[in-house]
Amino acid sequence: MAREHSDRRVDGAKRPRRRFRLLLVAVLVLIFLFAIGFGRFLANLPPAASDLTAQADGIVALTGEGSRLAPAVTLLEKGSGKRLLITGVNPQTSKPYLKKLLRGGDTFDCCADLGFAALDTRGNAQEAAKWASARSYHSLIIVTADYHMPRSLVEFGAQMPGVALVPYPVAADNPKAPIWESARRLSGEYVKYLASVVRVSLFGVRRDAFRHDA
Repeated sequence: MAREHSDRRVDGAKRPRRRFRLLLVAVLVLIFLFAIGFGRFLANLPPAASDLTAQADGIVALTGEGSRLAPAVTLLEKGSGKRLLITGVNPQTSKPYLKKLLRGGDTFDCCADLGFAALDTRGNAQEAAKWASARSYHSLIIVTADYHMPRSLVEFGAQMPGVALVPYPVAADNPKAPIWESARRLSGEYVKYLASVVRVSLFGVRRDAFRHDA
């Protein structure tokens, strides 16, 4: 009887250890899978665009790093799109200020629109969808940072499943940033990308976001 009681004590003591081991294994597996996915994410990042041959109905530039906007203005001036939308602009920023900052010409005056509503990438996509729908655009050039392009395409594709998206990735502002800073930025972006993919996969795309008359 005493021995049976002792065996129960031993089994009871082992259970927390087993649970800890299982938890540890699960955490290690998740870290391993995250590392593999992160590696693939980095390997598949698009190279920065170097030509101005992209062509579409409209151009959309996402605010963030300053280097994203200048190429978009150049594309507009070269006639790569009919109009340019700069989405996610600070409400305190004026069009004349941006024109001077980005050295825009007459085309910037007539054909550049500023969007002030967006607070994140999903908001950028929603703002761009309304802008494109109002103008019956079938194709858009998306200008944003190279590491930000995968998530942008997921969000824009969800909002505008009927619109052709032409990526125009731009190199990051500071390519000589410390390794730890780049790693933090890229890993954070990968987590956001996964969240976007999961949300879009679960809730699907907006099938009514963009319709054209037959």
